[in-house]
Amino acid sequence: MSEERGKRDGGTAGTSSPEDAGSATDATPGASSASAAPTGKKSPRRSAAPASTAVAPARRAESQPAKSASRSGAQGTENIFKRLRRFFREVLAELRKVIWPNRKQLVTYTTVVVVFVAVMTALIFGLDLAFVKGVSWLFG
Repeated sequence: MSEERGKRDGGTAGTSSPEDAGSATDATPGASSASAAPTGKKSPRRSAAPASTAVAPARRAESQPAKSASRSGAQGTENIFKRLRRFFREVLAELRKVIWPNRKQLVTYTTVVVVFVAVMTALIFGLDLAFVKGVSWLFG
């Protein structure tokens, strides 16, 4: 694991410990700016952990498909009304997560779409007219 971290962080494989690899990348200018802006993703670099905790996530990952398989079997046996109710609850929960545009953004986006559609319609109309004229001249 320390070899992979060393390769990823630009160090040579196996020559530095995980603590050294973490401190070496912290000194780079890009490391502080990358961690300053939240991206919503987990950081790929983590502090050095004992070997026993590094193995634990792998065990959990293996046991998760068994849980999801047993859960999916239970979903098929649920009443149709319970499934519909759960579906609508999940839809509402997802809609609450949406960042809705304000009125100014909505007007701007709508204007951009209408102008783009008008320009593309005019372009296709012009090309169609040119092809009709060209074909009628050629075979006319």
